[in-house]
Amino acid sequence: MALRRAWMLPLRATAVVLALATPFALAAAATGPSANPPHGVVGVEDAQLDPRYWVARHPNPDAAYLDRPAIDAHNATLRATDRSVHDLQALPRVLPREQVAQWVGALSAPPSRTLYDVQGAPLPPATLAGIVANAAVAAIPAERPARYGLAVRRADLRTFPTALRVFREVGDTDIDRFQESTLFPGDPVVIAHESADGQWWFVVSPRYAAWVERRHIAEGDAGQVLGHTTRSPYRIVTGATAHTVYNPELPAVSELQLDMGVRMPLRTDWPADRAVHGQHPYASHVVDLPTRDADGRLRFAPALLPRREDTAGTPLALTPRNLIGQSFKFLGERYGWGHAYNGRDCSGFVSEVYRSLGVELPRNTSDQARSPALAGVVFGERDGREAREAAVRALQVGDLVYIPGHVMMVIGHVDGAPYVIHDTTGISYRGAGGALVRMPLNQVAVTPLLPLMFNARERKVDRITAIRHVRHAAR
Repeated sequence: MALRRAWMLPLRATAVVLALATPFALAAAATGPSANPPHGVVGVEDAQLDPRYWVARHPNPDAAYLDRPAIDAHNATLRATDRSVHDLQALPRVLPREQVAQWVGALSAPPSRTLYDVQGAPLPPATLAGIVANAAVAAIPAERPARYGLAVRRADLRTFPTALRVFREVGDTDIDRFQESTLFPGDPVVIAHESADGQWWFVVSPRYAAWVERRHIAEGDAGQVLGHTTRSPYRIVTGATAHTVYNPELPAVSELQLDMGVRMPLRTDWPADRAVHGQHPYASHVVDLPTRDADGRLRFAPALLPRREDTAGTPLALTPRNLIGQSFKFLGERYGWGHAYNGRDCSGFVSEVYRSLGVELPRNTSDQARSPALAGVVFGERDGREAREAAVRALQVGDLVYIPGHVMMVIGHVDGAPYVIHDTTGISYRGAGGALVRMPLNQVAVTPLLPLMFNARERKVDRITAIRHVRHAAR
């Protein structure tokens, strides 16, 4: 998830050059445009908002960073070594209380600070106590059989079993502190616990463990659920989103949103001339989607995915061209903390770009930055500016740059200075007079990297915690 504010510095001001105070930064500061563009995002011209600009600057945009077997090996290593990732196949068929309590307790600890509602009023202690009690931690049995399910629609994952939105500051209603992440249609889960009111399930998905409204999950047996994720052939969404056709006969699969990287099995047994809920299938793919019957049980239904939608029969190749092209499909999308606002945040953004190329990443920035499955460099307290700037010089397209609470993806260089695309709430830069200027963005945006400010005194380069990548070291 993204840091609340990310700020940028203009490339042209003399005061900025003095503030950067290193030869590397001095050179970068001289590369930008000589005047602020009308939009005010200093260092970015309109041409740079087109992915073709960045692809054209790359010397070999179609060279694969990794082939498919190497990507499969990466994904297997991630599942085997990264504790933030859950291999549902490997979970025990009977869940002990200790494990379930650890999952729930790690997420749903009672808040220690004042939270506010949408109107700016402090959350009453009794309301908060009721929310905490609904998690029913004391009711977790000594052991329980693992139950399995598939998400039938995009669904919020929550800190507590409640849809109540809460905030840390009055008036700051963009970041709901009970919002964690989301599930997409077809995502598998293990159902580990139930809320006291019976309306929420605590679920473990491959990348997150949190609360979800039970109405969004269809329960099935382990074979149905886990087998759905590996069925072939399939279509994978390569656009920012895709939608099934309108279906008057089965609303559950009508105009269903499928986000980038979502994978749907094809119904290869469907006759080419047989209608699907009243519509001929010749101009669409017939996909098999999970639905929930009246008893909450898992059923599958055919749905039409129009051929016009941006999908593919396999993940796209892991190349600079595709990394750039996929990331730009989100350009301008509204920032959504924890996938709120039908969008995504910084870590959700990069992970969905990579997922469309078949590469799995952890969900959150902190887990991505320290994942044992990702190559690159991690910086500690003893690493100074020189070490970070040396690593920045070597950045390549697709590299992920981490600062506390935020991640950015490299898309190329201009006069040796790296540029990034990231899902950010805002940028900051010093104006011509040296004063720090703060600009809200709340979107997926292109910015230069080197001049970005972390706060009034530090550049983001000085606060880089890690640079990670998914490619051969020599590339």
